[in-house]
Amino acid sequence: MQSKKSGFAAIIGRPSVGKSTLLNRMCGEKVAIVSIVPQTTRNAIRGIVNRDEGQLIFIDTPGRHSSEKKINKKLMEVSSRALNESDLVLYVLDASRAPGKEEEEIAALLAPLSEKVIAAVNKTDAPGADVNRAKEFLSQWLPSLASERIFAVSANTGSCVDELLSALFALAPEGDALYGEEYYTDQETEFRIAEIIREQAINRLRQELPHSLYVDIADMELKGEKLFVRSFIIVERESQKGMVVGKGGEMIKAIRLGALKELKRIFEWKIDLDLRVKTGKDWRHNDRTLKKIIDR
Repeated sequence: MQSKKSGFAAIIGRPSVGKSTLLNRMCGEKVAIVSIVPQTTRNAIRGIVNRDEGQLIFIDTPGRHSSEKKINKKLMEVSSRALNESDLVLYVLDASRAPGKEEEEIAALLAPLSEKVIAAVNKTDAPGADVNRAKEFLSQWLPSLASERIFAVSANTGSCVDELLSALFALAPEGDALYGEEYYTDQETEFRIAEIIREQAINRLRQELPHSLYVDIADMELKGEKLFVRSFIIVERESQKGMVVGKGGEMIKAIRLGALKELKRIFEWKIDLDLRVKTGKDWRHNDRTLKKIIDR
């Protein structure tokens, strides 16, 4: 009888390479929110894949980006912690973008861990995609990474994702599953609801407020088969509240309805969502707030 595999796999890469989309594709469910805004992911998001070979627990990390801003440093701590604690590393590159300084920094970070690294060159279906350019970069910066551990994939279409998963399972250590087969994530309900609301907000406000907001769930109560949720979109300045509310309340209404539509796909309960806006002055510079929203 073949032994089952079980392990943690950290997903690492530059912002906007498609890590979250790839995670959702591998899990077959929406685990991580997706946006074209760089560094949408702020937490170590866990997605669980169960197959005949065993179980892999993926940790989607914030995109690694060079910046001295306090929030970015906090995000890099999340990424580094996941990297050090994982059995495997899934390094995601973007075939449609030329490697740059940040890519070199990530490759240098992964060089000592190359025995547990598998690379996915993503966005092969995108205009201007150049898989050979990405492979040449890997051969230069991660020369010990075997060519059979490099996969050209498309998270959008699913191309070669199954082969990528098979390689990850083959490299994973033997062990017992940590979660039941019905699990595809271990995120708390409160966190998932807050993330869906934030996704809807940043995708509608990305030009005005890409990183200046977060979502706080004030309280939740389950009555029968209906979940009542009271939540707030928190912005940094009083002047930003009007952008979120919109003319005649149209923007916040669109955010609320968009969130409810997504939540209906995820949860069995009917959700009653009370959504409002308030100011948390300069929250991105507040250590207590950053710990609350990033370390949860």
